[in-house]
Amino acid sequence: MCTTCGCGAEDQHHHDLEQNPSDRHGDTHPHCHEHKDTSHDGAVAKRISVETEILAKNNRLAAGNRALFKQKGVFVLNLLSSPGSGKTTILERTLRDLQGKLNFAVIEGDQQTDNDAVRIAATGVPVKQVNTGAGCHLDAQMVCHAAENFDMESLDLLLIENVGNLVCPASFDLGENHKVLVLSVTEGEDKPLKYPNMFHNAEVLLLNKIDLLPYLDFDAGKCKAFARRINPGITIFDVSSKTGEGMDAWYDWLAAAVRKNG
Repeated sequence: MCTTCGCGAEDQHHHDLEQNPSDRHGDTHPHCHEHKDTSHDGAVAKRISVETEILAKNNRLAAGNRALFKQKGVFVLNLLSSPGSGKTTILERTLRDLQGKLNFAVIEGDQQTDNDAVRIAATGVPVKQVNTGAGCHLDAQMVCHAAENFDMESLDLLLIENVGNLVCPASFDLGENHKVLVLSVTEGEDKPLKYPNMFHNAEVLLLNKIDLLPYLDFDAGKCKAFARRINPGITIFDVSSKTGEGMDAWYDWLAAAVRKNG
């Protein structure tokens, strides 16, 4: 249950679009569940969860994910944005441009459909779709289950495309190394001030669709200043997923981060 909006993810499910899947139940996988207490008559005990309790459970599972990823030497990024920012297109271009240079796998999060996973599968990269149903974000348990479908020994980078939402995903640790936020210039330069928690928690900001700047009333300098007001240490790249402008700087950052992680 999401403490911010009250959504539940009980109906989340997975689509299998992965390629070269590994043994999915080896001893190296973390335990993805926490057992519920039951009453004496066998019925599941029910209680009202508060925000700290829900986040604490998620954080315990995220710690298990992080330990596994570290053990396997896999660098993990959690990609976040509002809907329509171009994060799937950035992902597609990144995978194609770096093909043969880094070994990727992708977890795709959406409320419904496997449309984005189909697009990622077309690049030849192993992908796992997670549909959250009514849920507005991925959580550590979903990532734990999805990661079981990949051969971790062969990976350099696991990219998690979260559900499009600038609120709830900011609060949920998935076991990633960093959060990467995609913001489109079509969204308005005041987004950092409106959604400070998301910008505060992000390590990297990809300011996307800069090829549209000549046609928009968008002050990129002001947007970056707002982002740095919230998070002085944030790394910002101006990119266009359509033209490729600025993407090399993003790729250099990725390659350096993977080397450092290794």
